[in-house]
Amino acid sequence: MKSFEWTVVGTGIGPLLLAATGRGLVAVVFHADARVRDTALRQLAARLAAEPVEDATGRLAEPIRQLEAYFAGDLREFSLPLDWSLSGGFNREVLRELAAAVPFGTVVGYGDLAARVGQPGAAQAVGAAMGSNPLPVVVPCHRVVETDGGLGGFGGGLETKRRLLALEGVLPEPLF
Repeated sequence: MKSFEWTVVGTGIGPLLLAATGRGLVAVVFHADARVRDTALRQLAARLAAEPVEDATGRLAEPIRQLEAYFAGDLREFSLPLDWSLSGGFNREVLRELAAAVPFGTVVGYGDLAARVGQPGAAQAVGAAMGSNPLPVVVPCHRVVETDGGLGGFGGGLETKRRLLALEGVLPEPLF
């Protein structure tokens, strides 16, 4: 049976579960306490038709290194191989555009991102694509905001989105 490797790392926004296949990083899961971790691993095993193995070969060493550098403020762009198998169609197209064209320290509106992929009326579909992002932080869905300046939604919670945008200098750091 195929397998994927996983680990949980502590970050400035709480524990993240990272999972990788032979093709690259396949999943990042927020708030990965024991319950979330176990649920995520069951879901990933089913979706990937693969057995979870705790970081057996060191496949996650580079993703961990880059995430640590990002949260320390020393990395502005991830350069990791990504396994896009958990995303397809329009969602994958939008996520790839986001990863390639919305750099550190900038934001884009849902409607603007829809227009960039040739679907100018698809702002809500872009929102759904952000919600389905299997690789948050690395594929920076936190950089997608409402046209009127509102934060919009976020799978990791709005406080996590605020903290990521503050880390990138888009929002001020919280006072407390």
